[in-house]
Amino acid sequence: MNRSSLRPLPTTGALGGILEALAFFHDPHFAKKRFDRFGNIFETSMIGQRIVFIQGGKAISDLLSQQDAIEGWWPESVRQLLGSHSLANRNGSAHKTRRRVVAQLFSTSALQRYSPEIINMVNDLTVELKRLQSPIPLAEEMRHFAFSVIASTVLGLKGTDRDELFSDFEIWTKALFSIPISLPGSPFAKAIKARKRLLDRLQKLLSKPINSNSVLDLLSGSLDEVGIPLADEDLAEQLLLLLFAGYETTASALSCLMRELLLNPQVEIWLREEIDLLSWPPTPDLANMTYDQINAPRLNALVTEVLRVTPPVGGFFRRTKQPLIVDGVKIPENRVVQIALAASNRHGVGDLDSFRPQRHLENECSATLLPFGDGDRICLGKSLAELEIRLLGVGLLRRLQLVIIPGQDLTLRQLPSPSPRDNLLVEVK
Repeated sequence: MNRSSLRPLPTTGALGGILEALAFFHDPHFAKKRFDRFGNIFETSMIGQRIVFIQGGKAISDLLSQQDAIEGWWPESVRQLLGSHSLANRNGSAHKTRRRVVAQLFSTSALQRYSPEIINMVNDLTVELKRLQSPIPLAEEMRHFAFSVIASTVLGLKGTDRDELFSDFEIWTKALFSIPISLPGSPFAKAIKARKRLLDRLQKLLSKPINSNSVLDLLSGSLDEVGIPLADEDLAEQLLLLLFAGYETTASALSCLMRELLLNPQVEIWLREEIDLLSWPPTPDLANMTYDQINAPRLNALVTEVLRVTPPVGGFFRRTKQPLIVDGVKIPENRVVQIALAASNRHGVGDLDSFRPQRHLENECSATLLPFGDGDRICLGKSLAELEIRLLGVGLLRRLQLVIIPGQDLTLRQLPSPSPRDNLLVEVK
């Protein structure tokens, strides 16, 4: 592109960025308001960090097509809580090598291995929901379910051990995207203490003899084969990331999916016409394809629409290693860039502000959808999340009829991932 035709990088003019940071953490429409004012690319400042926000297919494809010129980046709160050894905080060959190993835990063969236990957990949850008295906090049940899946399949934890880990994990998760000031009693200070307890528990787990058939054995053995020496702290931080990758996005997607069905009864009726024709439970070794796009197109359209309207994360970050041209705008070197998914998913032609799953069967969605990120840093837990969402969606709808409790706050709390503020209170009909 001719340099004379480049557009200047729009800026909000924020200097220190304290007010911008507060708005970012508390206003779900933070990015959209500024896109409306400045266009598809703008720069602002947050607590001294210059950040460029982008939306739209052209800007996103331009950025992600230049992988050699960008690297992963996370806010300081995430970096501290994940830890310096974590895969998420690594770049270059150290990231790629470890990622190839860790990705085995979410391969097709691994999912087949997990499927029988996940199916049993879905059945157990439906029995539990029938037993509970209303009002039932469904979003909270979804969080327990998603955490139980990853903690059981990867770590082999059950009962009290799993519940104790979950309690600290919730404290840790809620402060991931927060202002990293460790004032006594603040969410970040509580999360730092919870992180220490989590790592202590994980290191104790790693100190026990590993079953030769366990997933942990696969992970530690593969790392050893490629010559990556891991201390207990290093491996514990990888497990902490795995718990997050396989839990937080799934819990959010499950809660938001059930919320949309309860708020849109006509969509539930439309979906049940397909669900009623599907078998439950699926054959475990075929579970990852029984409810796929071919066999359950309406279910998949619903999941896609839920992830479009309420992506599990509002955006993901990259940092430029050299100047880049993105959608006709020059972005300087060493700038953090956020791909603003929540805003971008509603940017395009058509009624993108409305919830309408049928659009994905009619090929009428013009937005660029990347709910789990893209490229060599796509969310590790993507395949497990999609499997859980499909299995739980079919299992619950085949066995239960849920009714929403009136008078509750159904708006979404955005951080660390979208979730109904009053926990989506329901009763079993």
